[in-house]
Amino acid sequence: MTRHLRMDEPQARLLDETGQGVLSTPLPRPEGPLKVTGRARYAAEVTMPDMAVGVLVRATIPAGRVTGMNTSEVMAMPGVLGVWHGGKMLRNPAQGTANAAPVQPGDKVAYYGQPIAVVVAETFEDARAAGQALKIAYAPSNAEPDPDTAATVETAEGLDQGDLEAAMDSAAYSIDAAYTTPGHSSAPMEPHAALAAWEGDNLVVHGSYQMLKYNVNELADSLGIPPENVRIHAPYVGGGFGSKLGIAPEAVAASIASKELGRPVRVAMARQDVFEMTMRRSETRQRVRLAAGVDGVLTGLGHEDRVSNLPGESFAEPTVQATHFLYGGENRRYVQEIARVNRTCAGSVRAPGEAVGMLALENAMDELAEAMHVDPVDLRLRNIPDTHPESGVPYSARSLAECLRDGAERFGWSERGLPGERREGEWLIGMGVASAARANFIMESEARVTLNPDGTALVETDMTDIGTGSYAILGQIAAEMLGLPMDKVKVDLGDSAMPPASGSGGSFGAASAGSSVYLAAQEIRAEIARKLDCADDDLTLRDGNAVADNRKTALTELIDAPMVGHGHLEPGKTAESHSQAGYGAHFSEVAVNEVTGEVRVRRMLSAFAVGRVLNQRTATSQGHGGMIWGIGTALTEELQHDPRDGRIVNRDLAEYHVPVNLDVPDLDVMLIEERDDESSPIQAKGIGELGLSGVGAAITNAIYNACGVRVRDYPATPDKILAAL
Repeated sequence: MTRHLRMDEPQARLLDETGQGVLSTPLPRPEGPLKVTGRARYAAEVTMPDMAVGVLVRATIPAGRVTGMNTSEVMAMPGVLGVWHGGKMLRNPAQGTANAAPVQPGDKVAYYGQPIAVVVAETFEDARAAGQALKIAYAPSNAEPDPDTAATVETAEGLDQGDLEAAMDSAAYSIDAAYTTPGHSSAPMEPHAALAAWEGDNLVVHGSYQMLKYNVNELADSLGIPPENVRIHAPYVGGGFGSKLGIAPEAVAASIASKELGRPVRVAMARQDVFEMTMRRSETRQRVRLAAGVDGVLTGLGHEDRVSNLPGESFAEPTVQATHFLYGGENRRYVQEIARVNRTCAGSVRAPGEAVGMLALENAMDELAEAMHVDPVDLRLRNIPDTHPESGVPYSARSLAECLRDGAERFGWSERGLPGERREGEWLIGMGVASAARANFIMESEARVTLNPDGTALVETDMTDIGTGSYAILGQIAAEMLGLPMDKVKVDLGDSAMPPASGSGGSFGAASAGSSVYLAAQEIRAEIARKLDCADDDLTLRDGNAVADNRKTALTELIDAPMVGHGHLEPGKTAESHSQAGYGAHFSEVAVNEVTGEVRVRRMLSAFAVGRVLNQRTATSQGHGGMIWGIGTALTEELQHDPRDGRIVNRDLAEYHVPVNLDVPDLDVMLIEERDDESSPIQAKGIGELGLSGVGAAITNAIYNACGVRVRDYPATPDKILAAL
């Protein structure tokens, strides 16, 4: 039984009518006990008999080609089994999409730290020693490590609507400001790892990846084998944030070595490897122009930026992604420049686009409010457009105004004073606000649900759980649809042999994979209705019983063989007919030390509207995660590159500063009641990346309100603030 749905029209709200009552509640994650007791095995913890260990060796020049290496000397070292290089080795992870193939550069070097070879030995210690002893000869070529001085700068297709220059000239109020953001690293807690083993012509990989249906194809493409010969297991992924979207160098290296040696091979990255060989977020230089009338309504909006990437890479940080739809203004201009540089590949990292683009946009809105002497919340409310300001299409559910108003009331925004007005000793206190927005979309996704004669159910899909709660919400959807207690539902994820789901990325996972589970369970409901000779709408499933025509029948009495439903979701016309996004509002209070320039975030509140909330606990946790990343974006995170060769010099968590416990205050998350009928069959939208979008600007806007210092060069470190004070 298969139920296929293409999202061509708004969907009925069946989940508002079911009666089990497990959906949306703050249930704990079912795999939680396994994780906190160490029983959940991550990729680097999987072992096999006769397993060998590999270590990746990285390039020490920014550009050129490999001309040789002392392979024979290394092969003579204790325990060494082989050295592989060139050919099929990957330059960088794939992007994890249908049309982004892995790059196999052969002997060419494009950036400092690029994986060049893998050395495999009996033990990790032997492999590491051999890797350190491997001497690589190069023919260097001219490098372009600095995006500010790069010789090759391409201009991407932008937008020029109306006449922005005229709007700026005639505006009652205008802002023309430049902002910079540094590069960022995904920095997942779990480093990349892969264990590869061949069974004849079939390859099995235990790895840490986010999107298995694409990863299978990428790995097969890299190795030159059919995709049906590849199986990937990734039941637990310790964070990805974009770095594990696509198949990465360690999986290909392990697979090559395993095939040659005829035994399993594991390759795991050290923390420094993760920084040097996985995706970085591009640094940005942004110019934002705002033109407004005397009423504060925008008449013009310009957003121009420069980002960077390796030569030949199609990805460019979509900095203006939210600028397209968040605020009005009939005169609009966007221009993007892409500097081609020899740095680690730039790719999708933690809310690509909005995470950095909204810093500049929301700072500029704050500057406009200050110039007009109006409340920043009120200015944003005035500029919420009725329809998409560029295409004219309607919005789907959009509760931005409710987030701003309700969040302001709960936060105590009315107590905000003028810059420098509030003081506690040598600490100056201020409040800031920023809108939150993240473009929403769904991806094709499939799932299988089995209802057994004993009254239990099994959910199967290759969807991954990267710490976001997939095990919980997919089980809750099945339990709600089939009228079962949660302890009667088992969820199996992270095996590419299962039905192909959307994967985890872009905040589309919950709505996409969840909808495919919903459709599969809906097909089972239809079969039960047929058995009871009633209409689907007249069937109620609750507590293991089916109720129809005032008759209650236990499912265990009704089912004599497993009922299997298959759900298949595809995006459709609603993706074009309506502008879809998750919305929110961030509020922060900071203290700025006038002696040292130190900033302490004292409290934060974020209000989010994301359609149907599938699990209050995991949704709140996702909000917390985004807010914490926003603290890092605002105050601490910054990739630093050596200007001579582009190498990352702060390539570990000791020098790349992410927020820790003492940096994070009490966080308050409001989940605004909403349904979005155009977004997905379950009326849900993503929240993970929404939590990060704009939050850093709320902090820097609060810094201005505290002490009058406007930081446009992120992060807002004490030296920048103290100099301005």
